[in-house]
Amino acid sequence: MLKYMRNKLISVAREGDDTLSVYGVLDDDLYGLWVKVGVSLSGMRIVSVEGGWNRWTTPECWRSVAPLQDAVGLRIEPGLRQKVQKSVGRSACRHFANILLECCHAAAEAAEWIGRHKQERSGSALPVDARKAVDAGPEEKIATKQKPGKEWRNKPSGGMIIDLHVHTSTGSSCSSAPVDDLIEEAKSIGLDGICLTDHNFVWRTEALERLRQKHGFLILGGNEITTDQGDILVFGLAKDIKGIIKLEQLREEVLEAGGCMIAAHPFRGFLVFDVAELGLTPEKALERSLFSHVDGVEVLNSKVTESENDFAAKVAKKLGTFGTGGSDAHEVREVGIYATWFPGIIRNEKELVEALKCGECSPVAYRSEWMEREG
Repeated sequence: MLKYMRNKLISVAREGDDTLSVYGVLDDDLYGLWVKVGVSLSGMRIVSVEGGWNRWTTPECWRSVAPLQDAVGLRIEPGLRQKVQKSVGRSACRHFANILLECCHAAAEAAEWIGRHKQERSGSALPVDARKAVDAGPEEKIATKQKPGKEWRNKPSGGMIIDLHVHTSTGSSCSSAPVDDLIEEAKSIGLDGICLTDHNFVWRTEALERLRQKHGFLILGGNEITTDQGDILVFGLAKDIKGIIKLEQLREEVLEAGGCMIAAHPFRGFLVFDVAELGLTPEKALERSLFSHVDGVEVLNSKVTESENDFAAKVAKKLGTFGTGGSDAHEVREVGIYATWFPGIIRNEKELVEALKCGECSPVAYRSEWMEREG
């Protein structure tokens, strides 16, 4: 097994009477990036943003530094998350957007502490609520729930629709989505269940059961495991695997446990240029040993381009295997963008694995209005 680490660090310093300087770092063995954010205390507004890469995975990564400036001028208030994800997350990089939001959380918390300290001395506090200052306000959440029926398309009748690829802030440092908020959002848009597939993180059975009982909703465990040949969605394996594992070794572990492996976003970053320019064909793609060690292929993922999803679907068809859909959500409002339809009833992880292995599933574009609204 190969070593793999992921770290996140946020620090806040006060510079002068009216400025906070917030420094954030996301770092793992694959990439590393940093941001420095200036925030005015009087207006709780972003006044400056700097950023850069220590390591990167594609030639496109460096192009995401300049759009960070789109965040300058934004106020730390309800609705900031949506604005940052739209301006920075989509035009630059979702990792930059996530660390920027974490910096804003830290700035709001620091401002709240300063306000309390000020109140103790003079009786006047800054009106800051650290969590509400970044997340959507209650009015926005209610409005979302009052629009059922417009949040999805291509919803088959009968069966169950489950988002098979979701990340929580509990288990994935790159996610800013609290698990309870994810579940309630999934319920509000009509999903029948979600799978918590955090990075190299195993949810304990008792924790999943508590969440099911608390929310009255189907919550299944899974894992997105980093291998030497890419990320793999694994279901039915309770073993906690840390670091980067060889794909062949993971396959042995999963077979022994009776689980299932799905290649997650297998062509993410591959199709930076047009497929014709690369000379890449589904037949050539099949030569990757990855596809001889998985049971299925994720063909709908909201974190890749449409051409990359289309190409994955063509490869799955050539393989004669099933395709799945998952949002790859790292933010609450991303859950359900894509999902997977099962014609039968899924009540637990065992039944999920059985349905997947039999190929009794279909990927669906579920919450398309979100993409149209944000695009």
